[in-house]
Amino acid sequence: MNRQQKAIVVEELKKSLLGSKAAFLVGFRGLNVSQMQGLRSDLRSKGGSLKVAKARLMKRAVDGETDIEQLAPFFKDQIGIVFAQEQFSDVAKILSDFSKKNEALNLVAGYLEATVIDKGRISQIASLPPKEVLLAQVCGTLNAPIVGMVRSLNMIILKLLFVLKQVGEKKK
Repeated sequence: MNRQQKAIVVEELKKSLLGSKAAFLVGFRGLNVSQMQGLRSDLRSKGGSLKVAKARLMKRAVDGETDIEQLAPFFKDQIGIVFAQEQFSDVAKILSDFSKKNEALNLVAGYLEATVIDKGRISQIASLPPKEVLLAQVCGTLNAPIVGMVRSLNMIILKLLFVLKQVGEKKK
């Protein structure tokens, strides 16, 4: 690679890091080409992408950027960056599942909401249910008191109707 190509790679990495919701660093030493292609296609299906570059170029991409500069110590050996554009929990789940199947892929660290997260936190994020399920749970929780109040008020009206019916039967 010449100097211009390296500058382009550095800019692409910087742009992707700053533009994504989350980024995960993975070590891929020992993965073959078909496994990497399988991982990339799985990630693409959930809005993620895997980029591989030299560690030196990755360090240049984060150099001077206060938000993402915390990732610099993790750029060693053969490291790839997985960018999550949309659902970072889905991307983390794919990485976690893939690392369990393939010992060669290991989760190193992640970057989420201006903080560096470790391997354990990535596993926690991977265990989260999808966004739709979480939203349904929140709606159910918010809806529960209202539904309880409506049922209580409805029971008061029904009790009144039962009493009136019994009074009507006694008068006959």
